[in-house]
Amino acid sequence: MTKNNEVATFAGGCFWCMVEPFDERPGIVDVVSGYTGGTIENPTYEQICSNTTGHLEAVQITFDPTIMSYEELVNTFWQQIDPTDAGGQFHDRGESYQTAIFYHNEEQKITAENSKQKIEASGRFTKPIVTGVIPAKTFYKAEENHQDYYKKQSFHYRLYKKGSGREDFINNNWKQKVDKADLKKQLTPIQYVVTQENGTERPFQNEYWDNEKEGIYIDLISGEVLFSSKDKFDANCGWPSFTKPVDNYQVTEKTDSTHGMIRTEVRSKSADSHLGHVFEDGPKEAGGLRYCMNSAAMHFIPKEEMVEKGYEKYLYLFK
Repeated sequence: MTKNNEVATFAGGCFWCMVEPFDERPGIVDVVSGYTGGTIENPTYEQICSNTTGHLEAVQITFDPTIMSYEELVNTFWQQIDPTDAGGQFHDRGESYQTAIFYHNEEQKITAENSKQKIEASGRFTKPIVTGVIPAKTFYKAEENHQDYYKKQSFHYRLYKKGSGREDFINNNWKQKVDKADLKKQLTPIQYVVTQENGTERPFQNEYWDNEKEGIYIDLISGEVLFSSKDKFDANCGWPSFTKPVDNYQVTEKTDSTHGMIRTEVRSKSADSHLGHVFEDGPKEAGGLRYCMNSAAMHFIPKEEMVEKGYEKYLYLFK
């Protein structure tokens, strides 16, 4: 760990589901599944499941705070859990599945407590917020088969996340509520058709397909950062194409079987807007993916306007 990196520790129920939301995001160095908060040294998964050790399943995140702030990590944590459940998380019951933020210094404690107070004051939940904000204790790395489970056992992981009730809870409680009637008044016809009706704009006849300026592309509705000009390339397809998102957490992918094809649709996470599709014919030296997006689903902010418009923290992309 370099001198600039810090550590964050969160317990959010089953640790299988707590790695993906943080992993492979800007500024994230490492995400480790493990156990903390208990009374015995080097506990095993079997001991933890007995709910007699005092340990909680948790993830420990090493991050660069100049790119990803602790506050952002805490906000992401809240959006993975039911903070009103004192008995576990979703169908996982018992002490080891309880939620907590383990702070490593006074600054983290203040940030976590302030964030918790905002959740309580928001009225988002009718029940009390029971997630603890407590001092960090020794963190024990879990067995290797539990590390990066969402990658190693992706099919089972998806079934588990859906079947446990976590996925539906997140969608119902944390996704941005969109009033389509209001959007129809605010958006242009093509913007509405693309984002709300899964439409596609004409190739070579859209705003950003040949845009070569430096800057970022944000979600038209939520304002979340989606792509950077640093990852844009000319795919000769007539739509803006990128090798990767800025932050994997801000997009979701799902199978699209419309029009007699099997494709992977890309949607914005917060607003659930249709953005485009991702294909495996991108530049091999950059990972081989082509995120083929609709200009009508995005708004471009030039590099020189990023500070003025509140996106200063993303200037690291251009250093």
